[in-house]
Amino acid sequence: MPYDIVLLPGDGIGPEVTAATVRVVEAAGVSVRWIEHAAGLVAVEQGRGTLPGEMLDAVRRCRVALKGPITTPVGKGFTSVNVGLRKALDLYVSLRPVYSIPGVRTRHEGVDLVVFRENTEGLYAGREHEVVPGVVEALKIITEGASRRIARYAFEYARWRGRRRITVAHKASVMKLSDGLFLKACRDVAADYPFLEVEEMSIDACAMQLVLEPRRFDVLLMENLYGDILSDLCSGLVGGLGVVPGANIGDTAAVFEAVHGSAPDIAGQNKANPTALLLSACMMLRHIGETKAAMRIEAAIARVLGESTVRTGDLGGRATTTEYTDALVAALSSGESP
Repeated sequence: MPYDIVLLPGDGIGPEVTAATVRVVEAAGVSVRWIEHAAGLVAVEQGRGTLPGEMLDAVRRCRVALKGPITTPVGKGFTSVNVGLRKALDLYVSLRPVYSIPGVRTRHEGVDLVVFRENTEGLYAGREHEVVPGVVEALKIITEGASRRIARYAFEYARWRGRRRITVAHKASVMKLSDGLFLKACRDVAADYPFLEVEEMSIDACAMQLVLEPRRFDVLLMENLYGDILSDLCSGLVGGLGVVPGANIGDTAAVFEAVHGSAPDIAGQNKANPTALLLSACMMLRHIGETKAAMRIEAAIARVLGESTVRTGDLGGRATTTEYTDALVAALSSGESP
């Protein structure tokens, strides 16, 4: 029986990278019935809201979605599509693995870390208002329950994936109540995992250490805004957002996505790099138990990029999206199964 998975192609380069990803997943031998829905700018152009109810219902029903980059219309009163999707489905875990890829040259080699970001509150809760003209107040919401559940997920992930050290990044020295509560919740959860090493580090020191020596880190755990910033910093350590996967996970649904933008300037030109969404699809395949297929796709990506003959323009090559996808499909056909 095929898997029912919601597909959100998005806009800009979204349809191109999702089409490439669908092709590679099928070449890996996974049977999927893709249930396609619109969101964001595409849905608005169809006369609907940015998050159509039927799309959300489909994700709730299928439990899994693969999402291309989605544009939020600017200057028209629309709130972030990505934030809205996470809130609507209670996707409280932002999971961003960051690792070096053969053939992608960067300042650092051997990077292999995972960023966990609480996804539903903090300053991104969107509680802000104008107190008086020219003065805006934004509320940073931190709750013990949300802090505990993201910490529990991160510690369980480390436990089952063989990770040994968790770094909790915070600024409790200044925000003693909000970051202090997050830090206390992490400490409470850490007490149940005495076999894991836990360190606490201020967010500014963490940013500096990531740039100096990212290989010292294993699992990073932090609240929403910090995670948004540092996960992108980490992406820059291994080649940028075009080669890093991402997932937003809750108790009843998971959305796997490319974390880069929709790049409208190259949309429709067959230039887009689908690697980020492909690696996100590999996370999705592991999530549904298709680990072998995920490993085969990851091996094909490492092989093609490692040979350095077929790569898209953002990675210094001249290959089109189609040519790069062709090379991956060929590698899947000829490569040995892991």
